[in-house]
Amino acid sequence: MHPTYELTDAGDRYFDGLADKFSRSLYQAPRGELRLAMLDYLLPQMLHLKAQAVLDVGGGLGQLSGWLAARGHAVTMAEPSQDMLAHAKAWHAEQVAAGGWQAEQLSYLEAPLQTLQHQAPGPWPLITCHAVLEWLGNPEQALHTLATLLAPGGQLSLMVFNRDALRFSNVVKGNYQKALSDQLEGKGKRQRLTPISPVTHDEICQWVSDNGLRIESVAGIRIFQDYVRQPPEKMSDQEALLALEKQYCQLDPHWRLGRYLLYTVTKPEANV
Repeated sequence: MHPTYELTDAGDRYFDGLADKFSRSLYQAPRGELRLAMLDYLLPQMLHLKAQAVLDVGGGLGQLSGWLAARGHAVTMAEPSQDMLAHAKAWHAEQVAAGGWQAEQLSYLEAPLQTLQHQAPGPWPLITCHAVLEWLGNPEQALHTLATLLAPGGQLSLMVFNRDALRFSNVVKGNYQKALSDQLEGKGKRQRLTPISPVTHDEICQWVSDNGLRIESVAGIRIFQDYVRQPPEKMSDQEALLALEKQYCQLDPHWRLGRYLLYTVTKPEANV
């Protein structure tokens, strides 16, 4: 019997009891390694990073918070799952002991996105929210909340699971009826990690506009890796695949089929 999980009253999926599976499935596998490598490549290009204070929303296992802390930022990591937060704290402590950054650069909130207007109102000059909206019952409202937390002139680094790529992947795998019916969402009841609310680029564009924000840049993450017939085994092939991902991740039409879409969103300066 597989364990079952319940969505929250807000229809969100938390990951208590799944921190180890998350770590194995997403970060101790080629797809996770490539995702992190692409973020390391893209974030310095897509963001103006000036060691400003950062709110990392839905920080998960803590990789992004640690990446930011290692670059001099003071990071507040918000994560609703106790298990994920405990995993992140333990890993961060190891990095601090190894001299990666100072312990005081990181603080933690066990809190869902919906409560951050009260628990971490900011306004924040930089917010990161990676792979969170697709696990929420109402991703559109979540983007509105993020907009209220962002300071005028501030930047939001937003990464979402791409519904169009999920459809394409199902066709490649032969799941034709699932793709035809467009019933692509996961149920959030078991250990499978298919998001419950995958979103499209057009939806993000509309929600960003509705909140008075602006998309400055967009890139696709894992635009080729999920579709290759044989995963690369040789180091030279892995390096070639990463080079291809870097070369085409911001070029039409390739970025549109990234498993994740990475955006830099800004809030206009307040009128003086």
